[in-house]
Amino acid sequence: MRHHDIVIVGGGPAGLAAAVAAKKAGITDILILERDNVLGGILNQCIHNGFGLHTFKEELTGPEYAARYIARVEEEQIPYCLNTIVADITRDRQVTYINREEGLVTIRAGAVILAMGCRERPRGALNTPGYRPAGIYSAGTAQRLMNIEGYLVGKEAVILGSGDIGLIMARRMTLEGAKVKAVAEIMPYSGGLKRNIVQCLDDYGIPLKLSHTVVNIHGKDRLTGVTIAEVDANRNPIPGTEEYYSCDTLLLSVGLIPENELSKGAGISLNRVTSGPNVNDRLETEAEGIYACGNVLHVHDLVDFVSQEAALAGQNAAEYVMGQNAAQAAGHTIPLVAADGVRYTVPQFLETAGMRDSVTVRFRVADVYKDRYISVYYDDKRISRTKKKVLAPGEMEQVVLTKKSLTEYPQTERITIRTEVE
Repeated sequence: MRHHDIVIVGGGPAGLAAAVAAKKAGITDILILERDNVLGGILNQCIHNGFGLHTFKEELTGPEYAARYIARVEEEQIPYCLNTIVADITRDRQVTYINREEGLVTIRAGAVILAMGCRERPRGALNTPGYRPAGIYSAGTAQRLMNIEGYLVGKEAVILGSGDIGLIMARRMTLEGAKVKAVAEIMPYSGGLKRNIVQCLDDYGIPLKLSHTVVNIHGKDRLTGVTIAEVDANRNPIPGTEEYYSCDTLLLSVGLIPENELSKGAGISLNRVTSGPNVNDRLETEAEGIYACGNVLHVHDLVDFVSQEAALAGQNAAEYVMGQNAAQAAGHTIPLVAADGVRYTVPQFLETAGMRDSVTVRFRVADVYKDRYISVYYDDKRISRTKKKVLAPGEMEQVVLTKKSLTEYPQTERITIRTEVE
């Protein structure tokens, strides 16, 4: 059986950043497995700008950002397989993949990095009544058809959901001459970044209808229109609030789901909130030597944070292969608890013996909050608090925990991150 020190599943922004970091950390035997015919992942169809402000200190389009990392992979001569489907991963790090050139292959890895990204939530999850006419697309599919294949998917559109892809597609369709009549969002707040609401909707006069959803789809062969209604606090449509919009296209931007079928197949437990693996501060899953990063771990808002997280996973995987972090197994495990408006944390626990000098903990809040504090508690002792004018679910937040602060409270049994009014 063939062996590689590190096998990376996914050649998108997370996989590329992890590979570069692992190579810089001293590992030369790395293999990237990518199912598409090019590296770069979803970035290849994101032709809008706004990428790279944190990583490269300049504004890039998605393909430009991907090209920077692809160039690094090429410079480091890191091998990769394209048009390759990973069929199975085991807890002892056997990876089975298939492609046209090699057929079915099983290899053993010193460490595995999961970087499969995420997929869009389909219409079937929405239980919207009506036929299945042509003209209904997920926002990401429409983005690929327009930006890579060169097709205009429709001339009159309604968008359900205010995730970032949906907001960006509202602007994209408008720029191509289509009329976007409304963006309906079932929640009382948008799921996208504030800057995308301003730049993609407000600047083009596209209405955002919060606490609204599509309650009926009209048309049998081709979509002819949709009915939108207001919803109550329980997200149930309010009778008498229905509005009909004629349109030939409905885009669905109703959330992203980490692509974790391979993780489940390896027996790795998934977090019920993020749908990604539970990991420690080294981004290692409960399966020793298997790491996770990027959108397969939790859905990010900025690709720059994906790259930062993936670089950490690559460095940690390299250290694992070289036997430099074996001491963490004997360390004290401290769970991280999300409370009072914080939905989840990544990582979910710390291993104190192998902890770096600082650990960045990322999380999202459950609702829109104004003038609140983000507080960190070691057991019942508040260690830090940061005032925030606005907290929103569409924007990822973070706190930094230091090893020095934990040494001052060596008996800490749990770390809680919460929002507080006072």
